[in-house]
Amino acid sequence: MSKEFNNNPHRRLNILTGEWILVSPHRNKRPWQGKTEKQAETDRPQYDPACYLCPTNKRMGGENNPDYKKPYSFVNDFSALLNDVKEETYENGLLYAESESGLCKVVCFSPDHSVTLPLMSISAISDVISLWQKEYKELGNMEGINHVQIFENKGDVMGCSNPHPHGQIWAQNNIPLEVAKKIDRLKDYWEKNQKSILEDYVQQELKLDERIILENEHFVALVPYWAVWPYETMILPKRKIAHIGLLTEKEKVSYAEILKGMTIKYDNIFKTSFPYSAGIHQAPTDGEEHPEWHFHMSFYPPLLRSATVKKFMVGYEMFANPQRDITAEQAAETLASLPSIHYSKV
Repeated sequence: MSKEFNNNPHRRLNILTGEWILVSPHRNKRPWQGKTEKQAETDRPQYDPACYLCPTNKRMGGENNPDYKKPYSFVNDFSALLNDVKEETYENGLLYAESESGLCKVVCFSPDHSVTLPLMSISAISDVISLWQKEYKELGNMEGINHVQIFENKGDVMGCSNPHPHGQIWAQNNIPLEVAKKIDRLKDYWEKNQKSILEDYVQQELKLDERIILENEHFVALVPYWAVWPYETMILPKRKIAHIGLLTEKEKVSYAEILKGMTIKYDNIFKTSFPYSAGIHQAPTDGEEHPEWHFHMSFYPPLLRSATVKKFMVGYEMFANPQRDITAEQAAETLASLPSIHYSKV
C-alpha cells in the first residue's frame, strides 16, 4: 500500500464478515489529539462484603458462593437464555419469531475483588483459560447447544454491573449472526484453498510487521487491518486451532502470557483500567466438522483520545457503515510502543 493511498480516504474489507469500513486518516493525522488525562480511580479491596461475586457472599438469586480460591463459574441468576423453553414459532404476515433456548453462565476470574486480567499472574490467567476450556466442552456437549460464546465486558462504560473480575458464557441453540457471517467466509476460503483464511492472514501480518503488537512462540496480538474501534485488537494462535479445547499446555500458557501483555498495554494507554468488550470466536458445537475454523479473540474498546473521551457509533456509522480516523497502523504503533509493565507497578 502506497503512503499516498494510506493517507487518503479508502475502504478496507473485513475478510471474516465481508463488510467494509471507511478509513479517513486525513481527518486525524496523529492518534493523540486534545488533552490526555488520568481517570480518577478508587482502590478496591481484595474482598467486598457487598459484592455478589466475592467468595462466600450471597448472590442476587439467593445462593451463596463457595469459598473459591481459583476461577469459579455458575449459572447466571438472571440468564438471558433459558434451557427449558418450548420450541415454537410465531408468524403473522410479515411478523415472524421463533423460540430460543440456551444457558448463561458467569465466570469469576479470581476470588480477589481488586484485580483485573492485567494485574493477575500468568498462572492465574491460565486457570481462567482452563475453566473456559471446561465450559466450552461441557456446554457444547449438551443437547441443543450449537454455539458457545465466551466474552468479557470490562468497565461500567461497557455495561458491566459489577467490578469484580468476571466474564460470561452464553450457550445457545442457534448460531448467532456475527458467527454465522464468519462461517460463510471461512468455509468459502477453506473450500477454495484447503487452508484457513486466518492461517494465511497471520502469516501475512507477521511478514509485513505493520500491525503487530505482541508475539510469542504460539500467539500473536495485532490490530486487524479492518479494525473498526480505535484500539481494536485481535489475538490469534499461529497454529490453526479450531477451538480452545485443542490448546496444548504450552499453548495455554502462551495464550495467558499474551492476554496479560495485551491488557497491560491497554491500561497503559491512558493510565486507567481500560474498558472493553472481548470475545472468543471458535468452532460451533453443532456436531459437525469445522476444518475451516481458526479461533481468535477480539477486543473492542471504546476509548479514543483519553480516559474519558469515548468513541461512539453515530450518524454515518449507524446509517451507512463504520468509519475510523486513525488507521490500524497508527493504532498498532501506539500500542506496540507502550511499556510491558503495568503503569501501577512503575
